[in-house]
Amino acid sequence: MPDLRFSVSGARAVSHAMAPLVVLALRLDASEPVHGVLLRCQIQIDAPRRPYAVAEEAGLQDLFGDKSRWGTTLKPLLWTTISANVPAFSRETEFGLEVPCSTDLCVAAAKYFHALQSGEVPLLLLFSGTVFYARPDGALQAAPISWSREARFSLPLQVLRDAAEACFPNSGFVSLQRETLDKLHRYKTRAGFQTFEQAVEALLSSAR
Repeated sequence: MPDLRFSVSGARAVSHAMAPLVVLALRLDASEPVHGVLLRCQIQIDAPRRPYAVAEEAGLQDLFGDKSRWGTTLKPLLWTTISANVPAFSRETEFGLEVPCSTDLCVAAAKYFHALQSGEVPLLLLFSGTVFYARPDGALQAAPISWSREARFSLPLQVLRDAAEACFPNSGFVSLQRETLDKLHRYKTRAGFQTFEQAVEALLSSAR
């Protein structure tokens, strides 16, 4: 069975996508020729692996609680799981892993990204799936890829910002239950506001 090694060489934002999308440049090295790979990749945000500014700590409180508790609550977050088909290659290949980037602040990963001010997002990529290869007699074989195959990468926060800005310039999203949204809509109409943003700003001002 080929010995597979994974690494990430870079990342870029997709400028013309229907939703925010980042492409991770994956490199795959093998000890012998490979006929193909059915790959699954679980991407985790390795939150304990970076320091946080005071302003970031306040934004992360919703995820990890008060800073005094971070010794037990600051843990890795699951971002997403991606599948990919890797075509045949001899000893090494590179391919792009497309990773959707939700901006919905009800999603844990989006909350984390939104709270950061600058720097990088520490990622841990865990790989599994099936690798196809040939025995010395030419017979095709299939073998599972162990979850022990992994790679680490520090994703520049700016790449995530660029992906979000490409689809939703200067915008973010919060999911509301239908009943709450209906109430907000009625308030907006009754008060004569042109946009939901104006209605929310008015409510925030009255709360202050």
